[in-house]
Formats: sequence, structure tokens, C-alpha cells
Amino acid sequence: MQSSWTNWTNTFLLSIALLGSCLSVLAAATDVSYDSRAIIINGERRVIFSGAIHYPRSTPEMWPDLIQKAKEGGIDAIETYIFWNHHEPQRGKYHFSGNLNFVKFFKLVQKAGLHVVLRIGPYVCAEWNYGGFPVWLHNLPGVQLRTDNQVYKDEMQRFTTKIVNLCKEANLFAPQGGPIIFAQIENEYGNIMEPYGAAGKSYIQWCATMAESLNISVPWIMCQQSDAPQTMINTCNGFYCDKFTPNNPKSPKMWTENWTGWFKNWGGKDPYRTAEDVAYAVARFFQTGGVFQNYYMYHGGTNFGRSAGGPFIATSYDYNAPLDEYGNLNQPKWGHLKQLHAAIKSGQKVLTSSSPSTTQIGNGVDLTTYVNNPVGDKFCFLSNNNTTEDAHVDLKQDGKYFVPAWSVSILAGCNKEIYNTAKVNTQTSVIVKKSVGSNNESAKFQWAWLSEPMWDVLTGKGKFRETKLLEQKEATGDASDYLWYLTTVEINDTTTWTNAILRVNTTGHVLHAYVNQNFTGSQWTADGDHRFIFEKPITLKSGTNFISLLSATNYGSFFDLSPAGIVGGPVQLIGKGNVTKDLSSNPWSYKTGLGGERARLYKVKQSPMLGRGKWAFKGLPSGKPMMWYRTSFNAPSGTDPVVVDLQGMGKGQAWVNGRSIGRYWPSFLAGKDGCNTSCDYRGEYSSDKCAMNCGNPTQRWYHIPRSYLGNGKHTNTLTLFEEIGGDPSQISFQTLSIGFVCGSVYEGKTLELSCQGGQTISEIHFASFGDPQGNCGSFKKGSCEAVNSLSTVQKACVGKTTCSFNATEATFGSVNCGHKYSKRLLVHARCL
Repeated sequence: MQSSWTNWTNTFLLSIALLGSCLSVLAAATDVSYDSRAIIINGERRVIFSGAIHYPRSTPEMWPDLIQKAKEGGIDAIETYIFWNHHEPQRGKYHFSGNLNFVKFFKLVQKAGLHVVLRIGPYVCAEWNYGGFPVWLHNLPGVQLRTDNQVYKDEMQRFTTKIVNLCKEANLFAPQGGPIIFAQIENEYGNIMEPYGAAGKSYIQWCATMAESLNISVPWIMCQQSDAPQTMINTCNGFYCDKFTPNNPKSPKMWTENWTGWFKNWGGKDPYRTAEDVAYAVARFFQTGGVFQNYYMYHGGTNFGRSAGGPFIATSYDYNAPLDEYGNLNQPKWGHLKQLHAAIKSGQKVLTSSSPSTTQIGNGVDLTTYVNNPVGDKFCFLSNNNTTEDAHVDLKQDGKYFVPAWSVSILAGCNKEIYNTAKVNTQTSVIVKKSVGSNNESAKFQWAWLSEPMWDVLTGKGKFRETKLLEQKEATGDASDYLWYLTTVEINDTTTWTNAILRVNTTGHVLHAYVNQNFTGSQWTADGDHRFIFEKPITLKSGTNFISLLSATNYGSFFDLSPAGIVGGPVQLIGKGNVTKDLSSNPWSYKTGLGGERARLYKVKQSPMLGRGKWAFKGLPSGKPMMWYRTSFNAPSGTDPVVVDLQGMGKGQAWVNGRSIGRYWPSFLAGKDGCNTSCDYRGEYSSDKCAMNCGNPTQRWYHIPRSYLGNGKHTNTLTLFEEIGGDPSQISFQTLSIGFVCGSVYEGKTLELSCQGGQTISEIHFASFGDPQGNCGSFKKGSCEAVNSLSTVQKACVGKTTCSFNATEATFGSVNCGHKYSKRLLVHARCL
């Protein structure tokens, strides 16, 4: 009897526990809805600030810090694409581990208390290899990508369903208690839809129907799709979206990509977008009824491996984002936007409960008022859209305001300025590179070297044959950047052909040519975008001549219809008297990839022998193409980000401890023109405005994540494949840290100074409260100054990791600058 009672009690308690568990799950469920004025989460009317962080452009070890810094910057949600080609590089064979473990990434986002915006695509663009499509998809018989094609739609639906099911199994959608509040299908299709005609329109309808059938119970979005079906929310992408209007009056006004800068391509300059202009664009968006805004990118990161799209996208994907490539705060952008988020959030209840009313004051000045009736709370935006003229605005009983050109003032209660987009009241951080060890450490590296084995390809021995010039995507399946095209030509008339011209028409992007085992030359296009013609003089002999052409390419976003490689040619020989011999229909032999790739020379443990060669340790060659190099090095102490300086190298790929850190091309210099010493934030931004780094290598330093490194002496291996010739003796390693910070705030504002990574403020080089002038690094005193400026800042900051103080006369002492000047505080401090 006692035993039965015990069993009943245990069963009862277990049932109560299970019921409690179920109730807990139900309680954790999040309801997501919307109307034209708000994103509604569990009944709370919200405006949402989101930031793009792409999980494969960083490492799992970096994720928590990136997410936390985004949260501290006032971000509510993390947005990311899903990258099909990395998750399914071979049809039916999936990868979801390491930095492809998006489930883990999403759970870390949720742990930090943030939401997720899931952009499945599965076409993503994103300056990613082949736009995120696996190349095997391109090679399926009968397929046409991104249109009403059944082969493609079946594959797209299969992969989309796979991702949705993985999210459901992990309870990641908001109604399951997870962080995902929005999902996106397709991506910027409206930008390229017109040529597809009726098939494009029916495809978009199919996308919406397919997405809805997956029953994820959170809203679906489509960006840049003005005719999106009404079950979808259409959204805007661009530098400015204040003039965007959704195609459904019941939809919220959403901005899925606010481009915080721009990507960098080989041969290009460093794009730079000011904090003032980004803030102006955001403030204007919410002034005109915006509800959701996502920064693209909030952290750009690194194009590890062969992930960079094309053509010619650099390894760095910094994007001039609020968090730089390595995860450092990009100040002042991060701080200036953090303050903007707080200002707008302070009016959230009013903004989400009323529609805006705008009064045009004149000369580009607009006053937009939100009123929360019947309570009567007010919130205003006062914008000056004039690109040159500042404005002095008198709102009578609500006060007088100075609104600089191309700026927006946010007015709490419509009578108190709490933020202006052009008045930056946050620090500027200057990152410096510190050499690892002594200045001569690079000379101490013990280099091993090995020529890429080419005896087979230089004598015409490939892996398969065709009597035509193949398209590179179809031939390689994206297994490598490289494809060898090999043929022979018989020469009997040496009078005509001994001195000839080799002419190759190629869609590139890079071509290396060999004739009779001798290197003839290399060539690439200036912008990587177009077909080019390779022409070099060659010497032919009587009898059989071997022609070996190595095509190197990486696939861009719209390469499904664009050919790659030497497909079709023609490949021609031009002899004496312009006699032409067309080799295009010759028997051609092909080989995908490099011998060193096949032998995995980048792995730490591998055979020292390769083909007919072996690693050498003496007589380090310089300037020779098609070379493999490797050396060992110490992991720098500390936690600061690590980079390798590949100055002196030409073009190739790099690995650390067997893990690819991406392609390199430091010999490709940015153009010498188009850079300015100063940048005027006023006026519409474009990717070439305020460019920097003219005349220098597009990218000289390459990120080595700390998690790639082992500790101890010489426990790390750097391996390089050098394609066009370089000098590895110039290579060195550095760490990145804040060298100094500058602060600039207007009177009445609070200045916060901070050194990252445990550094302290060691010295105050300059401090002046009054009307100081100049830019960070070149401050100078003005006509008036509080005498206690320097001593006050020194006392508050030296020896501390952070410090803050109000820029007021109560803090620094009285100062008489007259009515002509607006008082402000400038500080220049050193971090150590």
C-alpha cells in the first residue's frame, strides 16, 4: 500500500513538473506583430535598432564580445544572412559547425537579451562568393537561377525548409520562446527583376507562398521589392531611406540595410562614411515615420578562405562599421550612434502611437511633430536638409535652436534638444599597430620554400579533355580559384612561327601563361569586371609546343549568367605577316586547382615531399611566381587583435595553422587620386565620397583571429601560396590597440573617455574648455579657455581605464568666450 502511494505521488509530482515545464515554455513564447507605426512584441509597441553581424565573417570565440558591444551600443536585434554555399558545398552534404554554427550564434544573441532577424535569401549577394549560391546549383541540368524555374525552385525550397526546420528544432522562432522576430525570403530581387518579365513576377509570388507555407509564425520581409505580395513586408536598402514608403499602408516602414560605409575591392581606396552622415540618415528615417532600421554592417569582419565574392572583393570586410574588422569600437561612429539610439528610444511611446505632422519652415528646414493623444506628450525632429547653410530656428515658446546644415535635432517634449546628428559628443579612438618582438624579428623567421609543382601541366598532362574551351564554373565546381587550360600546337614553318604573339581572350579575372615550360607573363583587369585580352610575344620551336594557361577567378554576385575563365576564347597565335592560327577548337586538357592545394601544403602536418620537389631551407627566392612559403612564429602575448603585414608580397592565399585567413594582394595599389585630407559630411554620400588610402596597397594587413593561434614558442605556422612573385623576408606580425583617444563635446554634454583592452589613460596631451580648434591629433587653444581645463582632466583621467565629466563651467571654471562662440571641450589623451 505504501509502495502504491509512493508511485502515485511520484507520478503526480512528475505531472506537475511537466505541466510547469509546458507553462514555462508558453510563458517564454513571444508574440510578434506590427502595424504601420510599430513593431509590437508581446503587446509592447517598439521601434527597433538592428545591426548586421555575419557569423562566418568572425569566429565563435569573437561572437559573445561582438554581440555584447552591439547591445551596449543600443542595438535591439542582430541580423544575418544564411550562406548556402558554405552550409551545403556539395549537394546534400551539410556543414553547421565552427563559425557556421548559426544556431549557437542565435542562442548567444538570445542570451544577451537581443532579437534576431533571419535573412535566409537564400541568394544573399553580400559581396560573398557567387552571392551565396553553391556552384553545383549552377551546374544542375536545366536550371535557371532566381526565376520561375522548377529545378531551381525545388532546390531553393529544399534548402530554405532545411534552415527553417533547424531553427524550429532549436526553438529559435519567437513563438517558441526563441529570438527570431523576422525572416526574409529572396534578396533585392526587385533590382534585377525586369529582364525576367512575367517569370520574375510569378517567381516572387511563389517565394511568398512557399515562405508562408513553412509556418514560422513571425512576419516575413522582402527587401527592395516594391511589388512584394501583401503577405510580405517590403523594405528599403540604401544610404538613405527616409523617402521610402511601404507598398501596403498597414506595413511598418522598415530599412533592412543602412550602409554604414562600403566594401573594399582590390585596387580600390578605403571607403569612409562619417558618423554625422549615418546619424543624419537614421534620424531622418525615424522623423519620416520609420519603425525598424538595420545597420549593414554593424560588424563587417573578414572574408576568410575563399568566401570573398567578386570580382576582386578584398579580404577585409570592415565596411567602416561601428565595430571594426577586429571587433574594436569604431569611434566616434559607435558612440555617436549609441547616443542617437538612446535619444530616439526616449520618445518611443510617442513615436509608435501617432503619425507625424511636418511643417516646412523654409530653406530646407522641417519640423516634424509627434503627439500622443489624448495624453498630449510630444516628440519632435527639427531637420536642416540644406547642404551648405546652417539654420537658426525660433520656435517661439518652444525655444530657439541652432541646426547645422545637413543635420537633425531631436527635441524631447518638442522644447529641449537632446541630440543633434552633426554635434559629435563622443570620443575618437586612433588604433595603432605594435610590432611583435624586435624590429628585426621578421628577418629571423626561418622560411621554407617550394615551387608549385607544374611538371605535369607544363607538359600538357591534365585530368580530363575536351575539344573546346570550357567555362570555369562548370569545369571546377568552385573547388578552387584555379583552372589549367592545356593544349599543344605542331609547328613546321619556323619562318612564320618562331617569333609569334600569344593572344588569349578571357573573362578572367587573372591569367598566367606558359609556353614550352617557360613563364610568358600574367595579366588581370583593372577592376575585375570585364573580359580582357592577354597578348605576349612567345618563341615557338619546330615540332610539338606546349601551351599552358592558368585562369584564376572568384565569382561575383551575378555570375550565374556571366561566363568565367577562357570559355570560348578565342586563343590564337599571331605569326609573321599577321598569319593567325586559332587554337580554340584544339583538343584541350584540364586540371582543377594547384598541386599544393591537392597536397594540402597549408596543413601543419603534411609530407615534406610534393611531386618532384621538396621544401628547401636555404637561398630564399624572391620575386618568383608560383611559390609556396612557410614559417613558424610566436603567438603575440595579450588579447589585442593580431594581424600579419604582407608588405612585399604579390598575390595569393594565406593560412595560419592550416586555417585560411583569406586571399591577399598587397601589390595591388589604390588609385592616387580622389582622396582628401578632410571630409565634409554634408550632402548625400556615395561610395567614392571621402575615400582614403590613395596610392597605397588596398590591403596590407590581414586578420589572424586569436582562436587560430596556439601558445608557446614557434607553435604557429604561416603558409603562403604566392601567385605572381613576392619577398617574404619583409613579412611581420603586429597587434592592434588604441594608441590615443580624442574627446570633443559641446557645453552641457558629458564626455566619456575609454581605452579598450585593459589599457589605462597614461597622459593628457591636450585639454581645453572654451573655444579650442582643430582636429584629433592637431588641437590648439582658441581665444578663450578655462584655466583649470588641463588639470581637471588630468585629475579625472590619468591612471584610469575610463573617465567622464560634464563640459560645464561648474566643472572647469568660468570662461568668457562671448556670444560669438559655442563653448566646447577638446581632449587628447594617450592610452598605454
